[in-house]
Amino acid sequence: MIGTYSVLVMLVIDFGPYRRGEKTLQELAQGLSKDDLARLTNEICDLELELIRDAEDPDFTFVPEDRDADDRFAATPEEAHIAWTLGHVIVHGAASSEEAAAHALTLARGLQVDGRSRYEVPWGEATTARMLRHRIDESRRMRLAMLEAWPDEPHLDVFYQPNPKRAPVNAVARFLGGLNHEDEHLPQITKVLSQARAARSGTHA
Repeated sequence: MIGTYSVLVMLVIDFGPYRRGEKTLQELAQGLSKDDLARLTNEICDLELELIRDAEDPDFTFVPEDRDADDRFAATPEEAHIAWTLGHVIVHGAASSEEAAAHALTLARGLQVDGRSRYEVPWGEATTARMLRHRIDESRRMRLAMLEAWPDEPHLDVFYQPNPKRAPVNAVARFLGGLNHEDEHLPQITKVLSQARAARSGTHA
């Protein structure tokens, strides 16, 4: 799976330079088009569906071992250090990319982003294979629709800076930021699913 993951994602872009601090997100987005963003969205969604292709309902609610669990944006203090289920990882990644797509649409229309634009399906409801596969497909459709709503000549000179420690981003880079975040969670999907399958079979992951 890891080999497939590398080939699929790197067809459009390699996030490595950004993650290593060698490039800003805006620099990484240089030269990318709306079609590139749509292509990368499809690739990531296709990969997620492939990763969970054989997963069963219990795999999505299995609580893995994760000694490094630390969610500073958790809804409650009690949830800050819980290990994420497979369902939790998937709905979180989709919500982040959807918010980025919504912000990108606002920027592309020449408007400033004002506040958050995020809705995440409660992870406690992410309990079945059918529901999670639908969530991925639904998220893909929503993001591609937001890209299609861009004007023919997007306002790429309008920037957004949610974090003063990071460089401002335009519509392309903001959309890309959501995909980068989602992409960072792909190894976590593999890790959690591996533990879940091992638990089902009575072996060690």
